Amino acid sequence: MAFRPRQFDLIAFDWDGTLFDSTAIITRCIQLAVRDVGGTVPSDEQASYVIGMALMQALAHAAPDVPEEKYPELGARYRYHYMAHQNDISLFGGVLAMLEDLKARHHWLTVATGKSRRGLDEVLQTVELKGMFNGSRTADETAGKPHPRMLQELMREFGVEPERTLMIGDTTHDLQMALNAGCASVGVSYGAHEPDAFQALQPRYVAHSVRDLHDWLLQNG
Repeated sequence: MAFRPRQFDLIAFDWDGTLFDSTAIITRCIQLAVRDVGGTVPSDEQASYVIGMALMQALAHAAPDVPEEKYPELGARYRYHYMAHQNDISLFGGVLAMLEDLKARHHWLTVATGKSRRGLDEVLQTVELKGMFNGSRTADETAGKPHPRMLQELMREFGVEPERTLMIGDTTHDLQMALNAGCASVGVSYGAHEPDAFQALQPRYVAHSVRDLHDWLLQNG
């Protein structure tokens, strides 16, 4: 590295609800999947709360009255609805410019997500994102949030200490994972969780838009 960034060498981003504008679609797909298998359909708040968890953990939490033997069907129905709507989803405005600025400053950019490896790889192969991220971890290849293993593995891969690592996410699961890993965090208020719950998890900052996040990172990242 030609020079050392100001504060953080490694920046880990959550995906859904942080970089990718998918919260409403995921919430609806969870509700449709639960309905399809005969469970009590969760409210918008209940369904959006589980975003960021590993898929089956999230579905089980959102549908506590669905018996375990129906979990494979529940997962299949979620995937069906998500595939039907995946082209409705896009990056939040300003995300590419923010990532390009951070990359130009030689931060290592990574993704730590509750998505599957297959799902993440599909979006990372798009033209605008190809080569943007230096590394990633998904919930189906390591421990799901808020367990710290995703961040621990990324830090080990890049040889970065916790105090030089920043986790950015839209849920309490993201911020709790950072706390569990001994890393700093930044919350974003435009995703799945209400930001009122963030303060107990000690984020350095809560950004209210991508522009706000971009500005904070240029000044403090």
